[in-house]
Amino acid sequence: MYNIYKCFPQGKHKVLTMSYDDGKVFDRRLVEILNKNAIKGTFHINSGLFDDSRIKPSEVKELYIGHEVATHTLTHPTIARSPKEQVVLQVLEDRKNLENLVGYTVRGLSYPNGSYNNDIKEILPHLGIEYSRVVGSSKIFDLPEDFFAWKATCHHNTNLMELGEEFVSLNKKQYLYMMYVWGHSYEFDRDNNWELIEGFCKLVSNKEDTWYATNIEIVDYLKAIDNLKFSAACDFVYNPSVLDLWLSVNGEIIEIKGGTQKNLL
Repeated sequence: MYNIYKCFPQGKHKVLTMSYDDGKVFDRRLVEILNKNAIKGTFHINSGLFDDSRIKPSEVKELYIGHEVATHTLTHPTIARSPKEQVVLQVLEDRKNLENLVGYTVRGLSYPNGSYNNDIKEILPHLGIEYSRVVGSSKIFDLPEDFFAWKATCHHNTNLMELGEEFVSLNKKQYLYMMYVWGHSYEFDRDNNWELIEGFCKLVSNKEDTWYATNIEIVDYLKAIDNLKFSAACDFVYNPSVLDLWLSVNGEIIEIKGGTQKNLL
């Protein structure tokens, strides 16, 4: 008998992702810091609120290259108080506008004002949304059990460096770990603490055991690896997805390319 473990790309056992809301002009500086450290982020934008304090529509596509643009609803209402019809319009109209800007399917959401309920969670898959982030900090490194109530590890003002140091030190490869940081880029300017995110990115970047991913990349990968088709004896596996996936088989890292079958013995 042998042990089979799911892995992140290239056999890694940790993933880091970032998530920032509102599309304020301070995203420019934040994206520069992330790019310098080869860290990926997801940026949730209200396309109905473009003004002088926010990123211009004309710069959205180029600024966020290599990152993910996701919806934050059209005009940032507290949607748990809204009729379902308004929730539908807020999400779909924002998706349409953002997709026209970036040229790809927008599939992620962060709840404006952290507002949601079970009815909204049930609606979102029918609106093309595959995950949504809530507010708050879990202060742990677990993978999400519910992608529509996805709580980050921490806001960047909540023990960021301490949690970052703990994350970097995690070395038990029998587990999968995720560190998820969220916030608003304008908070760095307001709090005069840009050195915080700069120091964090330097701390956690360029680690061989860590995958640096956007929110939707994590969702896609975890769904695909959960959909692997193993033989009854677990001696071979078929990957029906287009993504390349990785397993650890008795400590050996094995890649299963998209659309192929692989012997595991």
